[in-house]
Amino acid sequence: MKFFKYLLLSLLTIFFCVFSSVIFDYSILLTAAFAKSKVLYFPVVATKPAVNQTQIFSLVQQSQALYEGGEFTEAVQLLKKAADEFKATNNVLNEAIALTNLSLAYQQLGQWQQANEVISQTIKLLQSLEDSDSSQERASAGGAALTQVFAQALDVRGGLELAQGQTEVALSTWQSAAKIYQHLDDISALTRNHINQAQAMQALGNYLQADHTLTSLRENLQKQADSPVKARGLYSLGNVLRSLGYLSDSHKILEESYSVAGKVGSAIAQSNALLSLGNTARAQIYAQLSLGNSSSAKDYAQTAIQYYQQAVQIGAAIPTVRLQAQLNLLRLLVEQEEFSTAKALLPQIQSQIDNLPPSRTAVNYRINFAQSLSKMRQNSVEPKDVAKMLAQAVQVAKSLKDQRTESYALGILGELYEQTGQLSDAKSLTQQALVEAESIDAQDIAYQWHWQMGRILQKQSNIPAATQAYNRAYNALKSLRNDLVAINPDVQFSFRESIEPVYRQYVDLLLQLQENPIQKPDNLVQARQVIESLQLAELDNFFRSPCLVPRVDLDQLVEKEISTAVIYPIILDNRLEIITRLPGQDTIYRKTTKVPKDVLEKAVEQLQKDLPVASREPDVKQLSQQLYDWLIKPIESDFANKGITSLVFVLDGSLRNIPMAILYDQQQQKYLIEKYAISLMPGLQLLAPKSLNNVWLNVLIAGVEQERLIEGKSFSELSNVTQELKQVQFEVKSSKQLLNQEFTKTNLQNQIQSTPFSIVHLATHGQFSSDIEQTYILTWDSLLKVRELDSLLRARGESRPETIELLVLSACKTATGDKRAALGLAGVAVRAGARSTLATLWTIDDESTSEFMGELYRQLDAGATKAQALQRAQLAILAKENRPYFWAPYVLLGNWL
Repeated sequence: MKFFKYLLLSLLTIFFCVFSSVIFDYSILLTAAFAKSKVLYFPVVATKPAVNQTQIFSLVQQSQALYEGGEFTEAVQLLKKAADEFKATNNVLNEAIALTNLSLAYQQLGQWQQANEVISQTIKLLQSLEDSDSSQERASAGGAALTQVFAQALDVRGGLELAQGQTEVALSTWQSAAKIYQHLDDISALTRNHINQAQAMQALGNYLQADHTLTSLRENLQKQADSPVKARGLYSLGNVLRSLGYLSDSHKILEESYSVAGKVGSAIAQSNALLSLGNTARAQIYAQLSLGNSSSAKDYAQTAIQYYQQAVQIGAAIPTVRLQAQLNLLRLLVEQEEFSTAKALLPQIQSQIDNLPPSRTAVNYRINFAQSLSKMRQNSVEPKDVAKMLAQAVQVAKSLKDQRTESYALGILGELYEQTGQLSDAKSLTQQALVEAESIDAQDIAYQWHWQMGRILQKQSNIPAATQAYNRAYNALKSLRNDLVAINPDVQFSFRESIEPVYRQYVDLLLQLQENPIQKPDNLVQARQVIESLQLAELDNFFRSPCLVPRVDLDQLVEKEISTAVIYPIILDNRLEIITRLPGQDTIYRKTTKVPKDVLEKAVEQLQKDLPVASREPDVKQLSQQLYDWLIKPIESDFANKGITSLVFVLDGSLRNIPMAILYDQQQQKYLIEKYAISLMPGLQLLAPKSLNNVWLNVLIAGVEQERLIEGKSFSELSNVTQELKQVQFEVKSSKQLLNQEFTKTNLQNQIQSTPFSIVHLATHGQFSSDIEQTYILTWDSLLKVRELDSLLRARGESRPETIELLVLSACKTATGDKRAALGLAGVAVRAGARSTLATLWTIDDESTSEFMGELYRQLDAGATKAQALQRAQLAILAKENRPYFWAPYVLLGNWL
């Protein structure tokens, strides 16, 4: 567990938004973002004569310095006093500005109620001034200044709304502010406002709209003459693109920002751009590792190191930039195990940190530095030195009365003691950290300390108490669902280390509390719910949007389908747990297979490599038999007594990368598909089930047969596409075809909007990947990205609300070497909005594909369920060709009826 991953979840309570004229200027320290926020500059406006006017503006300047230094508690006191003084002198405009900044300071302290009250008071004050009948009073306030400050207040309110999960409201608020900036022709403020809007759109799942906004913003910025404002706008845009996962685009924009900054001679803008370029390169490291590209990951690591070194050099005269770059560089060097180079940085960083004035930023720097030192404990760095640094951070946070930062410092110190085996001290510090976090309702911090407490209690062999602590961490994560996906992309790449373990370790403890395979099923039900929640969290994380809403009670669905079993394989470190839900009361079972995680995953990985090679049938059968013995054999005796004919798998981890149909029963000499109809579910059911029996089969069929070169990617000819589409048309009563040049995004969308197709069949290249940018379907002239499927395939609107019953993706494949590639397949399935998705895990350019599809539609037309139709189509191919390469790539996700 790494500190920078903690910070990603909570240091910015406002979701990395770059607020408008509030001038939020985010600088990234390591991969965590520290808000280096500037308060509003007080405009020089006419005021009524007052003896203490100079003193008031002195308070303002002091509060701004305190705010920028991270001393938010002191800033609050001075801003309150300044607001009162302005009110006493009837200087309404400056009172409103002071109150706006006061709301910002409250937000930084996590005091949401006070922040809400103050910004509401501000807006009412400004509205009353705008509505005032006294032209003299309005003139004294300054008309343009009044309008500008009102827009700024709206921006602050929007950030506050987003921080509290009111995304739609925040978007509306920012749109209102944008109209004002457009009227004022304030390009700089409008740029930041549009960035905020794009992030809100993204969080709502409106990807096409967000993309359009960002694209327009980029075009507008590039049209501007080179200036510091343009450099800052590009810098902000580059950071947001990184946070949304557009890493290549982020790199390009930040390079532009760096170039513009150099032309206008802004050293600070140059160094900030270099810092962000380093952060984007660092995000690429995790992206490449998740795809299995270790060589590319190393290249990006060296690139990031170079950017940070350049930032240190150019920002040498700018203390904050220099220190941030050095801390970023240190963390990266430690992660790359370049300890000798890292050691050379230690004295330089230490001397700067020792000279920092007390502030939240100073505390965060100390914690960050301590975490890097902690990773070097085997390289002449003593734990006591790390503890001393963290203890200093605690004391500074206490002196600032900053409970949020104090909670962090205490919790990280507790983690250090946990690592060194001082469990009693670790427990005490973690409890203190929890008290501070919960006193300000900071669940984004509290979940981490509940998790840490659970680990400590488990090490102390107090399993019941540890389980309760994990339960609290799990519940906190559920409440934070919006927060976990509207932040920096590093969360995506660190998900498996910073979030996923909470779910898995909790399940592990729940199952440790229960040894008998069939008991009162409370713990089993909870374990199953937790693993389904993990599936949903993974998809949220994949899309960076909490827009997947469970709509169906799976238990009720299973009760209706008396011949269906739902199977949850759960991969734990030392075993495979299998929870099975059968029809009937209290029929939830648990079986355990003693197979270590690494052994299981190695077998799955090898099978994934062998399946797309037709000649490796013997190896496939051997591995398939092993997996059958681990996964199916322990539970199959329960099926016979229940008359089970259909299996629904909620697969975990790497198991999603292989088709369950190929599991091989050596005793009966049968593949699993020869015994059961099989389907998959990506976690919770997202659309209500519906049989195709009473649905008119109306199919939109589209495909690309010819060789294509799109976006630098080469796609080979698919020689059997025409035959496949003819086969589908022969079997169904009604269809519309789009082939080659006719198959464009626009034509596809127009057809879906105009006709209520029950099935959409796409015979074209496609790829599923754990990287959302590498998950796509090929059209004639472009790549249809998974983000776009929602808007495109659900484009019927209120006039045509019919759901697509089945989406068929023929000739797709999972990304080579990507251990989590099938996450992209699940993403396509839920984003498309179809009740079911049938796809291939590897490409078969063979006439057996058209034969398979013909049989599939023949069975659907005859009234078979989707799972039954898939089974019968696969068996028809298997009867002619026994090699799994030809019949096994097809998988059905979603509703199996």
